[in-house]
Amino acid sequence: MAGSRRGGDEEACRVDLLDGGAKKDDWPAVDGGGEASSKLGRRVLEESKKLWVIVAPAMFSRIVTFSMNVITQAFAGHLGDLELAAISIANTVVVGFSFGLMLGMASALETLCGQAFGAKKYHMMGVYMQRSWIVLLGCAVLLLPMYFFAEDVLLLTGQSPELSAMAGRVSVWFIPLHFSFALLFPLQRFLQCQMNNFVSAAASGVALCVHLLVSWLFITRLRFGLVGIALTLNFSWWATFAMLFAYVACGGCPDTWHGFSVEAFADIWEFVKLSAASGVMLCLENWYYRVLILLTGNLKDAAIAVDALSICMTINAWEMMIPLAFFAGTGVRVANELGAGNGKGARFATIVSSLTSLVIGLFFWVLIMGLHDKLALIFTSSAVVLDAVNNLAILLAFTILLNSIQPVLSGVAVGSGWQSAVAYVNIGSYYFIGVPMGVLLGWLFNLGVLGIWAGMIGGTAVQTLILAIMTIRCDWEKEAMVASTRMDKWSEVR
Repeated sequence: MAGSRRGGDEEACRVDLLDGGAKKDDWPAVDGGGEASSKLGRRVLEESKKLWVIVAPAMFSRIVTFSMNVITQAFAGHLGDLELAAISIANTVVVGFSFGLMLGMASALETLCGQAFGAKKYHMMGVYMQRSWIVLLGCAVLLLPMYFFAEDVLLLTGQSPELSAMAGRVSVWFIPLHFSFALLFPLQRFLQCQMNNFVSAAASGVALCVHLLVSWLFITRLRFGLVGIALTLNFSWWATFAMLFAYVACGGCPDTWHGFSVEAFADIWEFVKLSAASGVMLCLENWYYRVLILLTGNLKDAAIAVDALSICMTINAWEMMIPLAFFAGTGVRVANELGAGNGKGARFATIVSSLTSLVIGLFFWVLIMGLHDKLALIFTSSAVVLDAVNNLAILLAFTILLNSIQPVLSGVAVGSGWQSAVAYVNIGSYYFIGVPMGVLLGWLFNLGVLGIWAGMIGGTAVQTLILAIMTIRCDWEKEAMVASTRMDKWSEVR
C-alpha cells in the first residue's frame, strides 16, 4: 500500500494528520497569531468553495436519482401489490447488483481523471473515459445472464414462484437500463473530475421531469403496465446520457475531449484491475446493509421488525445522499491535489472535507436523538411500528454519525488509488467482524434486530477506524510522487 510505512520509514510515519510532515519553517511565526488565523481561515474558505462546487451538484444528482426510483415505486404500487413487489425485487436484486458493481468500477476514473486533471494532462481524461466505457461494456455483457435467468436466481433466494416469474419477466426489459450504467457512470465521473458537476445536475433535473412525464404517459395513459415502468426507466437514464454526451461532443470540454481514440484500447488490463478493485471495494459497502435486511427477515415474527427497519433504512438512504456526495467531492479534491504534486494540499482537503461532513453528521445525530419517538409518523400510524422505530432510533443516529465520516475516508482512498487495500479492509471489517457480531447478538443473545444492527455498526466502526489510521499515517508527499509516476506511466502508453 502506497500510504503505509515500513522499516526505515517508521519514524517518518509518526506524523500527525494536522501536521502532515510540514517543517517548522512552513508555518507562520507564533507572534503573528492573528495573521496565521486569518490565513488559515482563508485557506479553509477557499478549500470549502472547491469542495462544495463538487458536493452540491453531486448531492442534487443523487437525490434526483433516488427520487426517480421512488416515483417508479409509486406508479408500480398503483398497478397492484404483486406488481409493486416484482418491481421492487427486480430493482433491488437484479438491477441493484449491476448498478452497484458498475458504479464502483467507474470510480476508478475518480483516481485517474482526478489526478490527470491535477497534473494538467487534460487530453488523457477523454482517453481514460473511453477505456472505462470499454471495460464496463464488457462487464455489462458478462452480467447479461443474470437478467435472462433472473427468475431462477430469485427462486434460489427463497422468493415465491409467482413473484419470481413476474420479476424475471420485467428484468429482461431492464437490459437497456443495464447498459446505460456502463456509459453514463464513466461520463459523470469524467465531468465531475473537471468541476463540470453543474452540467450533470442540470441533466439530472431535466431527466426527472422527463421521467415524471413519461411515467404518466406509459403507465397511466397508455397502460403499458410493468413493461411501461421498465421502458420509463430505460428512457430516463438514456436521456441523461444523451444530454451529457451531447454537451461533451459539441465542445463543452475542449481540453479533455478530442474525439474517439485508439489509445483507449491500450493497457486495458491495468485499467481492468483498477476498475475491478474499485468495484469490489464499493460493492462490499453497498451490499452490507442489504445483508441486515435479509438477516432481519429470518427472525421469528419478523414482520414488525422488517417494517421498522425499512423505515429506518429509508431515512438513512435519504440522509446518505449527503455523505455520498462528500465521498465524490473528497475523491476528486484529493486526486486533483496529488496529480498536481501537492501532497499538503491533499492532506488539507481531507481535513476540511472530514470536518465539514462530521459537523453535518452531528446535526442529524442530534435531530434523530431529539425526535426519536416521532421519526416514523410520516410513514405509519401503527403504534406497534412506531414503538419499534423508537427503539431503533439510537442505532439509526449512530449509523448516520459513522456514515458522515466513513465515505469521506473512502473518498480519500479512491483519490489516492488505494482501492485494492480498502477492499480487503472492507471484507474483514464487514463480513468477518460485523456480520458475525450481528448474528451473535441477534440470535445467541436474543437481541433480535437490535443485536443484528448493533453488531453491523461495530463492523462499520472497525472499518472507519482502520481507514482513519491509514489516512493519518499517510505520507502525502510520497503519495504525490506515486500519483506523478502513475500519470507519467499511463500517459506514455500508446
